[in-house]
Amino acid sequence: MTERDDVELASGITAFEGKHFAQALKLLAPLADAGEPEALYRVAIMHQNGLGVVRNELKAFGCMKRAAEAGHALAQHGLGFMYMEGDCVERNGEKAVHWFSRAADQGLAGSLTTLAMMYRDGTLVEKDEALATRLLEKAGF
Repeated sequence: MTERDDVELASGITAFEGKHFAQALKLLAPLADAGEPEALYRVAIMHQNGLGVVRNELKAFGCMKRAAEAGHALAQHGLGFMYMEGDCVERNGEKAVHWFSRAADQGLAGSLTTLAMMYRDGTLVEKDEALATRLLEKAGF
């Protein structure tokens, strides 16, 4: 990324966090189109929730998937959640576990906790209380 791209990304993140979503989208969309993972993740969130733009499930899923595949931990968690909840994509337990596991491997305790709850409750996976307990312990609970 160029220095200008870094400034655009920082400005886009600031606009996003300040809930100025139309401005955030204007700044982040070109970076997302170029494949920048943080921009992709935030553009996905905006399209998923209709923030500053009309809700677009296809765009939300595509951006989240590209960011997750690029190694963005929060996007991996977000993609796992999409698969778990059937939000923007058909529910799929195997894919949810895959993406939550990738995020957990990067240190996201929330992903470990979500996996634990899936196994504890048997949500889209075979119920396994022993595995749920191990995951919660690994997450620090």
